[in-house]
Amino acid sequence: MVVQEIKGEDYTVEGDKDSATVNFKGELSLGGPSEYEPISNLLSEIAATDPATMTLNLRDLAFVNSSGISMLSKFVLSLRKKKGIQLIVLGSNAMPWQGKSLKNLERLLPGLKLEIE
Repeated sequence: MVVQEIKGEDYTVEGDKDSATVNFKGELSLGGPSEYEPISNLLSEIAATDPATMTLNLRDLAFVNSSGISMLSKFVLSLRKKKGIQLIVLGSNAMPWQGKSLKNLERLLPGLKLEIE
């Protein structure tokens, strides 16, 4: 299990290349694209391994600002070019922002599997 971890004051992002899963925890309120670059790079590295399925687990992500939504959206858009990857996004009804914001990702990538519970 190769886990790469990106930690900040209020958040943790863990990427597991073996299972092609990225777990987000805490609150992502970084300042702009340059601060989100390490997370963006982690997502891209895992996608570059061409897994059949890639999972973004956002269930423990209490908050993400507009720059974070933008970073996630750009990543989802980038998967359009990679036809073979099934993206699964896990969300939680306990996090008010997720229902509305994560539904928008489905528009960006037809075939994205969104599981909000």
